[in-house]
Amino acid sequence: MNKKNIKIMLVKSGIGRKSDQKKTLIGLGLNRIGRIRELEDTPSVRGMVNKVIHLVKIV
Repeated sequence: MNKKNIKIMLVKSGIGRKSDQKKTLIGLGLNRIGRIRELEDTPSVRGMVNKVIHLVKIV
């Protein structure tokens, strides 16, 4: 079965954000602006992205 992936890029810093948003960014593997991660498109990853959608961009 072909697994779908989603590419996300950090475009704004997590500095000054709530701790749960910072932890979500770390969980996604985004710790630097401009960093791109390709993750499996699952409901849990989608939920994490939706939590920090104002800080990331889907590419």
